[in-house]
Order: sequence, then structure tokens, then C-alpha cells
Amino acid sequence: MNLDKLETRSHEEREKTLLQDLAEQVQYAKSHTEYFGRLFDKIDAKTINTRQALATLPVTRKSELSLAQKKSPPLGGMNSTPIQQLKRIFQSPGPIHEPQGLGMDGFRLARALRAAGFQAGDLVHNAFSYHFTPGAWMLEGGAHALGCCVFPAGVGQTELQAQTIEHLKPTAYTGTPSFLKIILEKADEMGLDSSSIKKAVVSGEALTPSMRAWFKARNITVISTYATADVGLIAYETPELASVMIIDEEIILEIVEPNGSKPMPIGEVGEVVITIFDKDYPLIRFGTGDLSAIDPESVLQASPCGRSNLRIKGWLGRADQTTKIKGMFVHPGQVAEIARKHPEISKARVVVSGNIGSEVMTFHCELKEEKHADLNALKEAIIQSTRDVTKLRADVSFEGNNTLPADGKFIEDVRTYA
Repeated sequence: MNLDKLETRSHEEREKTLLQDLAEQVQYAKSHTEYFGRLFDKIDAKTINTRQALATLPVTRKSELSLAQKKSPPLGGMNSTPIQQLKRIFQSPGPIHEPQGLGMDGFRLARALRAAGFQAGDLVHNAFSYHFTPGAWMLEGGAHALGCCVFPAGVGQTELQAQTIEHLKPTAYTGTPSFLKIILEKADEMGLDSSSIKKAVVSGEALTPSMRAWFKARNITVISTYATADVGLIAYETPELASVMIIDEEIILEIVEPNGSKPMPIGEVGEVVITIFDKDYPLIRFGTGDLSAIDPESVLQASPCGRSNLRIKGWLGRADQTTKIKGMFVHPGQVAEIARKHPEISKARVVVSGNIGSEVMTFHCELKEEKHADLNALKEAIIQSTRDVTKLRADVSFEGNNTLPADGKFIEDVRTYA
């Protein structure tokens, strides 16, 4: 697989180029957006041309977006391009809205797809959701940039997905790893041929060791990619290097103290903070809320695939309690919102259990009055509220008074990641 010239630069050359563009991007964000105009009012953008200078700027966190967008709709004043001139506006749980500019691959996913062997002429079975959230469009844009054709499969309808794969014979897949496994198992069950799929780029949930082994046994090259709706591609695996991820060439990534702003030493775990060079949505020091660490070995040597950028140790958890369930983020505030919809509830907690891809989300709650007139009706009402707020289905469990832990947690993740 051919590498482009950005992927083989020395660390010094890469840093020089990114930092030369940084001051200009800070000035652009300051001049063209309401939010950064206020935030950087006292900042001389010309001086923000080193990592040390960048670290003096405040961090804007994903957890703050929903409130900021409510105060200054629709995008919190962070967009420089008016929404009427954008290609799409998406909505993720929170709710949080994200813009997409007119460019073909504004989220920069082509680089990750190419690392997995995607190329012009491939037919890509895209099983990310095309409803509300941007995941499907992010991967589709990257595929189109490479010259691929895309089948917009979306989610669900497993039997139809398997039948379509046998008929169209796609060579590649994008979606969650667990759904790919489910589709292929359904094809086996129905006696359908799914062997055309040889490569896949997956995201939205963990690619567990057991799933890696399962795909390898079927001769499918599968790599995981790390991207968000706000900043696009952050890092990606290659077939030669699993479990650690190569940082995208067109961003500045920092690892900072969780919920703080000070950069962490190489190798130590902290929050992933990203600066992008997008002109429609010029986010500067955007705190993703995700935890990771720079792989110290990447400072010393390039990846076996030849790519020279630094690498991170993948996703290592969240700085807050936000949890991704079946590809959707669930926020602590959403749990509180569900509880507020039902005055009978005195305390609530979501517990996520099971295996990745087949996890169970359970809404545990204590009631103000243990003897409720119609628990079945209340249960169905809470299930519907949970679906309305999170777009996910949950079981409901009523607990005795003072039985839920008093630890401040709204979400507890006890899934198995084997």
C-alpha cells in the first residue's frame, strides 16, 4: 500500500508544518466565530505557534457543547460558515449538533480507509446509521474520496443485509465490528455467500481480541478507527499495527490532565484534546472527554507499515461518565433527564452489562413511594422515555430505597471487553 508524503515525514517536519499553520487557524477562529472571538479576545494569535503557547489556551469540552448550543443556537457560535451554506447538520445524543461542510471528505476518513486497503473500484457496505448522526456520512465521504462506490446499508434488517451482500458482493465494510459479525453469522445460518468482504474499517465500539481473532479466521482484514462527529478522524490502526493507533496527519493532538488543560508527559494517561484546521468549524483545543496516552515507542521509531506519526494507545475510557452504547453516547445528564420526566423516581442509575455488541442497558431506579399503584405502566413509560432521550432501548429495574450506591455515578459500565 502506497503511503503519501505526509505519512512519512519526520517528527520535526510535521511539527514545523502544523505549528506554522496553527497561529493562522487561531486568528481565523478568533475573527470568524462568535465563540472563539470571545474566548480569544485577549490572545495575540501570532504568538500561538508552539505547543507551549497552545497549552496556554483554554480547553473547550464536548461536555459543554449542548449547553453552549442552547444558549447560542444552533452551534454555540463556533461555526464560521452559516448553516445555510453547509452541506448537512447532524444531531448526536446530548443533544449536540455538528456541521458538515461542502468538501467531499471534510472528516478526513479517507486516510484510515486507505490504510485498511480500500481503493478505487471497491464497493463498500456502509452499515453505520444514516439517521440523525454523522457516522455513515463520515465514512461515505472518505470512501468517495478514494473512488469507492457505497451501498448505504444503515443498521438493522440483518437478513436483508446478508441477502444484499450475497447479491452485490461488496469487497469492503464500514460499521461497528459486532454488527459485521452478526451479519456474517446470519449469512452462514441462511446459507448465503458473504465471502466477498475482505476488508473492514470499524468504529463506534471496541474491537475486542475475540472479534479480531474471529475476523482473522475468515480472512477479513479489520482495523479500528477513532473519530468523533466534532473533529473527524483522530487516529487509526493499520493491518501491521493493531491495538495502538496512528494519529491523523491533519490535526494537533494533545494529552492533557483530565478535566484540566496541562499537557501530560509522554506515556501517561490523560484526556484527548484536538485542534483541527477546518474552516467551517474551526475547533481549537477541543476536549473530547476520551482518555488515552501517547505510545512512547512511537517517539523512537515509525510503525512497521512505514508511517512515522506518533501513536496513541487507543481508547482508555472517559474523563467523565459519558458511555458509548451500541455506537451511541449516553451522557449522565440524559439519565437525570429521564428521571425528571417521572416524578415518582427519587434516584436513578444506568448500568451497562454483557459483551460488546450484545450489551444490555438497564435503568435502575428507586421510587419515592415503594408501593406504586401500577409498576408495569410506570416501567413501560420509563422504557419509552429512555428511548426518546437516548435512542436506545433499556430494561428497567425498580430497587428498594437506599440500595443504589451513593457515589455520584449516573452510569456504570460493567461490560466484558474480551
